[in-house]
Amino acid sequence: MSAKISPLAPARQPQMPAIAGVRLGSVEAGIRYRNRTDLSAIVFDHPAQVAGVFTRSKCPSAPVDWCRKNLAGGRARCVVINSGNANAFTGKLGVASVKESARSASEIFGCKKGEVFLASTGVIGEPLDASRISAALPALKQKVREDQWPDVASAIMTTDTFAKLSTRSFTVEGKTWHLNGIAKGAGMIAPDMATMLSFLVTDLPVDAGILQGLLSKNIGGTFNAITVDSDTSTSDTVLLFSACNGEKPIRDARHKAVKALGKALGEVLHELALMVVCDGEGATKQVEIKVTGAKSAKSAKRVAMSIANSPLVKTAIAGEDANWGRIVMAVGKAGEPADRDRLAIWFGDIRVAHEGQRDGAYDEAAASAVMKQDRIPVRVDLGLGKGEATVWTCDLTKEYVAINGDYRS
Repeated sequence: MSAKISPLAPARQPQMPAIAGVRLGSVEAGIRYRNRTDLSAIVFDHPAQVAGVFTRSKCPSAPVDWCRKNLAGGRARCVVINSGNANAFTGKLGVASVKESARSASEIFGCKKGEVFLASTGVIGEPLDASRISAALPALKQKVREDQWPDVASAIMTTDTFAKLSTRSFTVEGKTWHLNGIAKGAGMIAPDMATMLSFLVTDLPVDAGILQGLLSKNIGGTFNAITVDSDTSTSDTVLLFSACNGEKPIRDARHKAVKALGKALGEVLHELALMVVCDGEGATKQVEIKVTGAKSAKSAKRVAMSIANSPLVKTAIAGEDANWGRIVMAVGKAGEPADRDRLAIWFGDIRVAHEGQRDGAYDEAAASAVMKQDRIPVRVDLGLGKGEATVWTCDLTKEYVAINGDYRS
C-alpha cells in the first residue's frame, strides 16, 4: 500500500449502503504489515448463494483451490481475506494453512467448513502462518458491522494506492435492491477469468446457478478486458454473493429483477476494473484501446491486448510521445489477420495513420496534445470485417520498476 495516491484515483468514494444480513470488518493480524489492518471478513447471517470465477494460471494459490472446491456447494456463510501473503506456491504448508483457517472460521462464525471461502493476496512463496489468522478471528467477529465496506476495501490492499468501491441500486416492481462491490489490484494484472481480488454482494435473492451465469457473462468485457503489465496472478478471485436472508432465491433467469441485477453487475464490474487500471503501479495515464474492423471479436481482442501489453507502446504513452509506429508494430506482431494497407489509427479524434502510411493531414501538435491527457483513447481499424473489442490499460513508468524492484525488500 503506497503513501502516494495515484493521480488517476477517483475524487471521492461512493456511499456504500448497508445490506441486510451482511456484516463485514477488518483487524490487524500482523501477517506481513505493521500498524494497518490486514485480515477481513464478510459474514452472512443466513446462508448466501455464491458464484465465482478464478485465475486460469497453472500455478494457482491454495485459497483458489479451496474456493473452487466449495463453490460446487453454492452456499456461503463467510469469506475471510488476508493481505500481505498470497499463500501461493507454498506446497503442503499452504494446504494445511487453508484447512486451519477454514476450521477456525467455521467455529468462530458458526458454520460448516464448506461454507467458508478464503482469499489471500501478497507475496508468493512465503508460508502463511494460519495461527495469526486463528488468533485474530475472535476480535474480527466482534468488529463486523454493516457499514464497514470502506475499511475492508482498504484492508485488502497491497501495492494499491486507493480503496476501490462501487455500488448500484435498482428498483423492480416497487422494491429497491442493492449491489455493493470492492476490489484490489495494482500490479500483476492481466486477468484470465478475474482480477486480483473482488467481492460483490447483492440483497436480491438469486439462485447460485443464475448468479454464476451473470458473473461469467460480465467478466469478459470488464476484468478480462484490462491489463497493467501482462502478468496473470496466481490468486485471481471474484466472488459474487446473494444474501437471501432466508428468502427463497429466484430461479428464473428471465425474471425482471435478474435482468436488472445483470445490468447493475456489468456497471459495477466495469467501474472496479477501470479503478484497477487507474491504480496500475506507477501509472499516470489510463488508456482505452478500441479495435474495429477485425475478422472476429476474438481477433479484435487479441490485437487490442497486443497493443495494451506492449512495453514500447506503454512507455511511449508515459513519455507523451505520439509514436503511432509502435501501434503498427503491436498490430503486426499479434498473429491475427491484418493488412498493412488497410490499417487506420487514431489518438483521440486525430487520425494519425491511414491506408498504410502517415495520414496526409497529420498534425504533430494536435496528436501530442491528446497524449498529454490523463485518459487517452486509441482506436485502430483493421479494415477487414465487423469484429471489434475494447480493452483498458495504463502507461509504464520508472515508478513501476521501483515498486517491483523493492516488493520483497
